[in-house]
Amino acid sequence: MSGLSSRIRFWPAVMAVVCCALAQPGYATPPIANPAKFLDQAESLRLQDHSQFVRMLEQIQPEADALSESDQWHLRYLDAWEAIYEGGSAKSEPQLHQIIDRSGDPALIAKASSLLLKILSTNRRYEEAFALANHLASILPEIKDPSIRFTLLTYLSQTVDLADQTDLAVQYARMAEDAIPPGETACRPLMLQAAALNNGKRLKSASPELRKAIDVCTNARQPVVTNAMWLILIDLYLDENQSGKAMALLDQISPAIQTAHYYDHMLSFQVRRAQAYLQLGNDDEAKKSALSALAMSQPGDLSEQLMDAYQVLYQIEKKQGHTAAALAYYEHYAALDKSHVDDVRARALAYDMAEQQLLVQKMQADSLSKQNRILKLRDDLTSKAVETSRLYIALLLVVLVSVVFWLFRLKRSQLRFKQLSCLDGLTSISNHQHFLGEAERLLQSLVKRQGTACLIAIDLDHFKQINDAHGHALGDIVLKRTVVICRQHLRSTDLFGRLGGEEFCILLIDCQRERGMAIAERIRVVIEATLVDAEGASISFSASLGLACTDASGYDLQRLSKDADTALYSAKRTGRNRLVASGEQVDQAEAQQTGKRASML
Repeated sequence: MSGLSSRIRFWPAVMAVVCCALAQPGYATPPIANPAKFLDQAESLRLQDHSQFVRMLEQIQPEADALSESDQWHLRYLDAWEAIYEGGSAKSEPQLHQIIDRSGDPALIAKASSLLLKILSTNRRYEEAFALANHLASILPEIKDPSIRFTLLTYLSQTVDLADQTDLAVQYARMAEDAIPPGETACRPLMLQAAALNNGKRLKSASPELRKAIDVCTNARQPVVTNAMWLILIDLYLDENQSGKAMALLDQISPAIQTAHYYDHMLSFQVRRAQAYLQLGNDDEAKKSALSALAMSQPGDLSEQLMDAYQVLYQIEKKQGHTAAALAYYEHYAALDKSHVDDVRARALAYDMAEQQLLVQKMQADSLSKQNRILKLRDDLTSKAVETSRLYIALLLVVLVSVVFWLFRLKRSQLRFKQLSCLDGLTSISNHQHFLGEAERLLQSLVKRQGTACLIAIDLDHFKQINDAHGHALGDIVLKRTVVICRQHLRSTDLFGRLGGEEFCILLIDCQRERGMAIAERIRVVIEATLVDAEGASISFSASLGLACTDASGYDLQRLSKDADTALYSAKRTGRNRLVASGEQVDQAEAQQTGKRASML
């Protein structure tokens, strides 16, 4: 038996077992009333009690149309699994593609991908198989579900082992061992490690990896997987010429092989028995076992087990001198050996092509990533430019608002200064200059519409004596009180100003002489009746008033002022604390004052 054949002849059987042995929850026997749970329990029995699994599938088939959509996809997956288990995959592939493309269940897609990988490998469609494996390896970091991740790691291990990538296969198997989900055991990861080491010619019959895998799978009650490990051990015994141990172990596992009724294992069992008998010198039994293997083989089967069976028959016929029969068997052996060598080359080439395609895809992805980074950089630059523009606009707005605010304050200050320049600092009424200017303007407007106005000149009597006797503070209070009294009798349209010292002037707009006289007299009376507190004592004060009107004096401010001052001086001369109007009243007042003086004399 060639070293190459010894190294790789078990990979189809091992791979089939791993692909079929997917997530297996704990066994339970719920009623058929719960189809989802029923299907889960059926799936858990596939490798522990295959006959019970088949009966459960037959039990639920009549209700297939009434199942929910998710349960129908699950049932299709189990049907495809059973077809592959029995050695037929032609009808399973379309079902698996439908599950992958249309089910929408990530866990079911992962398991269906595992079965599809077995079909692709069995049918020597290696390029498709490795492309599928590379795709699933690329999405492995995105898989967070423990059971799905565990499943993907197991079939990635067997796939790269198919391409003779022993180290990578062991690495994936150990990753699966470190990521065992609830309800699973270390059986499959340990079996995959042992199978990869065996295919890499790194395993011996006494290797602890193989012994550990057998013990764990036996305790986990995984008979199909355990049988695969026993067959590897038998193969190692034969490589080491320990045919007695190999035959004893074959007799030991024979009931388990027949119970599981797994095609690849039954074929491998017969071939290994033929090889063991040949080493022991029992040619008849060896020939019988080899012919049994050929009899159970399927048409078109090009497995390494058949090649080994033809080799056994060739050696027996050659030893017995049956040249024609030996040549016939050798021709079959040579054809299978050539097919096997071609298959190994095809796998290697397909793996290299898949890696090249992956590299090209990675380069394309890197190129797209660079383009995306460039576009992102452009977007970032554009965003930064927009942000900078917004910053500039915001800064400009701040500057503009600051300028407007500064101009507003400046204008307000100007208006305040202008107002202060127009008002008297003590009484807050128009000062002398502003009063004259506004009075001139108002009189000019009255000329255009032929309105009338009265000008009242007010002078506080003996104001200097108040300042001298009581101080200027009290004098200021008297001036302010006089302003308050006058404002109480004026309208908003009237003009009121302080000409200086204790002298005030009022321009009554649209006011006839009689009304002007009445207003002036009320002001005088109120001033006379007003008392101001001075150091605990109350003092009184009075005012003299002179009035001139436009109907007699005209609209010239200078003439109007002169007439009002004349009337005021007349009021002062005739006794103060009185109102005198310009014209006749001034003369009459002076006559009365002269008569009083004469009588006094």
